[in-house]
Amino acid sequence: MTDPRWLDATEMAAWRAFLSTAHLLERRIEEQLKAAAGLTHPQYEILTLLSETPGRQMRMTELAKGVVVSKSALTYQITQLEKAGLVERATCPGDERGVLAVLTEAGVRCLERVAPGHLEVVRAYLIDRISREELRTMTRAMRKTEAVLRASG
Repeated sequence: MTDPRWLDATEMAAWRAFLSTAHLLERRIEEQLKAAAGLTHPQYEILTLLSETPGRQMRMTELAKGVVVSKSALTYQITQLEKAGLVERATCPGDERGVLAVLTEAGVRCLERVAPGHLEVVRAYLIDRISREELRTMTRAMRKTEAVLRASG
């Protein structure tokens, strides 16, 4: 067995900064979305992704990949959004086994109402705190990591 490659001081500082920032930002986003519309962050992501797709609909399997949740977690969130009248399910044309999640007009209105506050939180605590070059660097670094994680299953 080989010895673990422990993090050096620079690596540990980066890791801890990433963790604490991710947790704190997630908490702020959750607080804002709950107060504004009773939504969770994953629910908001689902509504946003659906709003950006043609016909405001997407296969459930593709939606799960897009919002990075398991199929069962997505099913739970879609059920909650259906109860709120923000999303509905439909059968995929030409594939009766496939299920679409469809953003309703109420879902569109909810997004229009909630998005400005969400944007304000994202800007106030992340985007407006770092330079354009830091944003580009962060994007490159996170995309590298994302690619490895998605490729590994």
